[in-house]
Amino acid sequence: MNEVTTGASALRLEGLTRRFRSGEETLEILSGAEFELRAGEIVALVAPSGTGKSTLLHLAGLLEAPSAGMVFVADRPASGLSDAVRTAIRRDQIGFVYQFHHLLGEFTACENVMLPQLIAGVSPRKARERARDLLGRFGLSHRLDSLPGRLSGGEQQRTAIARALANQPKLLLADEPTGNLDIGTADHVFGELLRVVREEGAAALIATHNEELAARMDRTVTLRDGKLVTF
Repeated sequence: MNEVTTGASALRLEGLTRRFRSGEETLEILSGAEFELRAGEIVALVAPSGTGKSTLLHLAGLLEAPSAGMVFVADRPASGLSDAVRTAIRRDQIGFVYQFHHLLGEFTACENVMLPQLIAGVSPRKARERARDLLGRFGLSHRLDSLPGRLSGGEQQRTAIARALANQPKLLLADEPTGNLDIGTADHVFGELLRVVREEGAAALIATHNEELAARMDRTVTLRDGKLVTF
C-alpha cells in the first residue's frame, strides 16, 4: 500500500441502491452502499463476479440512475440532473475504462484518443500531442495509425485506457482495465496507469480480480450484501 495525500471529495455515494426486475422477482444488487473517494486516492474494488462491481461503477460514472440514494461528483449532487448535464460531467470530469474496449472501428488508435479531446474543445494539434504521449506511455507508439481491427486485444485495451485519460479526468473509473492482458504487459500497463493518475492528481476506483495489483493501490474495498466495506 502506498502513502498518499488526499484532498477534497472526488466521489461520494450515499445510500446507493440499485434494483432490477427479473420476471416476478426484484433483485437488489446494491443495498444502501456508502463510499467516499478523495482526490489523489486510488482505491481497488475487489469482489467476486456477480456481486455488482460493474453496476456500482456505472452508477458512479452516471451511466445509470440509482433506484435510491445519491451520487456526488466533486461534492456536486449528480442524481436527478438532466441527461445533458450528466453527459457534460462525464465528458469533463470522468474517465471510464470498460471491461471491453468499445473503440470506434473506423478511427485509428491515435484518433480514438483524440476524439474525446476534440469534443471537449481541445485543438487538433494539442489533442494529437496528448494522444501520442499517452499511447507512447502504454507502449503503442508504433500503433498510432492502426485501426482497432488491426490491433490485438491487449493493444485495444491499452488504447481504451489512454482514451479514458485523454481529457485529464479528475475521476477515473475502471472495470478490470488489465483483464485482457498477459501478466507481464498487465504489470507494465497498470504501473503506468497508476503513474499517470498520480501525476495528474486524479482519483481512481479500479475494479480488479488481481490481488497483487490491488495491493499497489492505497486501499481496497469489497462488496458484501450490497454494501461497500473495507477489505
